[in-house]
Amino acid sequence: MALAKLGVVVLDCPDPNALAGFYAAVLGGTVEGQGEWVDLKLSDGQALAFQAAPGYVPPKWPAPDHSQQFHLDLDVPDLDAAEKEVLALGAKPLDTEDRTRTFRVYADPAGHPFCPCAC
Repeated sequence: MALAKLGVVVLDCPDPNALAGFYAAVLGGTVEGQGEWVDLKLSDGQALAFQAAPGYVPPKWPAPDHSQQFHLDLDVPDLDAAEKEVLALGAKPLDTEDRTRTFRVYADPAGHPFCPCAC
């Protein structure tokens, strides 16, 4: 029997409203709240939360001395179309050279790695 149920994944960032807006544009959903804590409620019941972190320092990828700690895998039907859209929204490419793979690696505007993955 499980001891707990996962509630929400929370991303530390310098601007919760801006980062919630970025992920709302990528994933859809509704942004709720303002200020120090912002939730993104997705239509399937999942959620992401964004928390203000004074002095936030983004992870460096790939760098063992500045661990990414986690990343988000996002299923997409078309990698090329997803790439165009996330770049237009402010993502930065981290590892997109190998076009034969089923994923590409980007950083969101706060520097968190995420991977659109072909589904």
